[in-house]
Amino acid sequence: MKAYQNSTFKFAICVKSDDPDLLTPHIVYRILPDEKSEKSNYIRVIDNEGEDYLYPADWFYCC
Repeated sequence: MKAYQNSTFKFAICVKSDDPDLLTPHIVYRILPDEKSEKSNYIRVIDNEGEDYLYPADWFYCC
């Protein structure tokens, strides 16, 4: 089991998607930290296929 220094996870609600097979509006997704992409207005999300990809930040409501 992998040990985490900070075990706080972040989540976001999808509000828009161009491919419902990958992202479904109104579903909560886990966000992975990615400082470089956040500066470009993207966030790294684990999608419906269980893979992490970059998506536009405005497609999500982040908590």
